[in-house]
Amino acid sequence: MSRARVTVRLTVNGRAYVREVEPRYLLADFLRHELGLTGTHIGCEHGVCGACTVLIDGKTGRSCLQFAAALDGASITTVEGIAGEGPLHPVQEAFHEAHALQCGYCTPGFLMTTIEFLAANPDPTRDQIRQALTNNMCRCTGYLNIIEAVEDAARRLRAQEGGA
Repeated sequence: MSRARVTVRLTVNGRAYVREVEPRYLLADFLRHELGLTGTHIGCEHGVCGACTVLIDGKTGRSCLQFAAALDGASITTVEGIAGEGPLHPVQEAFHEAHALQCGYCTPGFLMTTIEFLAANPDPTRDQIRQALTNNMCRCTGYLNIIEAVEDAARRLRAQEGGA
């Protein structure tokens, strides 16, 4: 018995892709297996841990919960796409310099969440940062360095935009 396949057209990290996939093929699997973008990590497979977080049309989404076919026409940004071929994105720099990772498995999800959060709130308080990160889990750190990295990233982005 042949399985039904659908055509999905996605722009991922600025590049257009067209693939034939099963209707229930998850975005996380599409990114990892069809496109070879393995920076999007699969953790809990229930949308709880945040490791698979990507930007879908500029908003965070759990790629382990999204069907690729349902996103036909969407623009997806993965961790590989935030800096492209250039230098590290300011959020990546801040996480690196603050040692805001240990094993790194959760880091792509934290980075994507931070990018969306700081775009909406460029000068957050620590409480706002904690609230924004509540849907991302890290099993290695105590979160302090992650919070400090987000604060530093906010400063870097404001400076880049010409602000304080």
